[in-house]
Amino acid sequence: MNNMDIIMFGLQPWDIEIGSNFKNMADVMSRDNRILYVNRPLDRITRWQMRNDKKTKSRLQSIAKTDNHLQEIQKNLWVLNPRIILESINFLPPGFLYRFFNKRNSQKVANEIDKVIEELGFKKDVLIIDNDFFNGLYLKEMLKPRFTLYYLRDYLRSQQYFKKHGALSEPAMIAKADAVASNSLYLNSYAGSMNPKSYYVGQGCEVDAFIKKPGVIPNEMKGHTRPVVGYCGMLTSRRLDIELLVQVARALPEFDFVFVGKEDEEFQASDLHSISNVHFLGAKEPNELPGYVHCFDVCMNPQLVNQMTIGNYPRKIDEYLAAGKPTVATSTEAMMAFKDVVYLCKTPEDYVHNIRLAYDERNDVSIIEQRIQEASQHTWEASVSLIYDILKRHL
Repeated sequence: MNNMDIIMFGLQPWDIEIGSNFKNMADVMSRDNRILYVNRPLDRITRWQMRNDKKTKSRLQSIAKTDNHLQEIQKNLWVLNPRIILESINFLPPGFLYRFFNKRNSQKVANEIDKVIEELGFKKDVLIIDNDFFNGLYLKEMLKPRFTLYYLRDYLRSQQYFKKHGALSEPAMIAKADAVASNSLYLNSYAGSMNPKSYYVGQGCEVDAFIKKPGVIPNEMKGHTRPVVGYCGMLTSRRLDIELLVQVARALPEFDFVFVGKEDEEFQASDLHSISNVHFLGAKEPNELPGYVHCFDVCMNPQLVNQMTIGNYPRKIDEYLAAGKPTVATSTEAMMAFKDVVYLCKTPEDYVHNIRLAYDERNDVSIIEQRIQEASQHTWEASVSLIYDILKRHL
């Protein structure tokens, strides 16, 4: 699909510090289409509470009309900092007052987009809303694009901030969208119950760095004489099952369990720190992670099963598989997409059994190639191609 004008609006701004699905998609789409990427506008509470944050300062510069309003990042890709401040309304109860101010906020956003569309000579071909069922709820009616796609990548209603108004806003957003694209099987089923034009598009992952084995072994990994079961990522009790890890580490004293990532308070205070074969290496730079993954004999993703995790696309699984590593993970609906290449578990006993099995099969060349092949298919080009298929089908 080419020569389309696409407006992209959502929760993740262009200057976000972490990886962003929406930015990756915008980059790929801009190769053949013109993209207007709209940063999330500043709201009054954020302006006060995060006044020293560089993103807040950038938005205020735009509002003052001195800088950063509209930037051409690369060919066919513009980033807009709306010159507005939204009302902070999440504290309001559901009802007339909340809807009034929410529509008012949306109209401010739509007006800003319309101004820039006219300036750039954009057509209103496609509007893609990334998970923002608050500020994006009324944009379809206000902007009147040819096609509105809702991109669903997280079950935000499980998070405290989104609970109160998300119960009404997200179903309304899903129902009114011309189609919904989801990055996990679970979220696709969820969206499909409210909009029959819901499609699974997976997602991409930057796996090239993990496919090639680094030439240098990290110093912390040189002293392990026993097999290593490893995890890379944020260590948070909201997403990972600490009790399961305690049981599994104690049941497998012949393995070293290595965790690479920043710990939250619950992890820091957990019994894991008293188990001799458990090792915490702290947070590392992203470019260092492939070196650690290639030192693991078995990789794992010991998720808790809750509303926050059950629908998440597990990007780290692609990274583990790209390195050819046998991977053991908690079974969720989202993980069913990996059922042929990952050892899925429901209980601590499953983990103990599958870690031993994965270790025994770690050097099977045919299985290693299958893992790498699976991860290599999960590119942003492939995900965007499926989104294009949706647009072609319905436009």
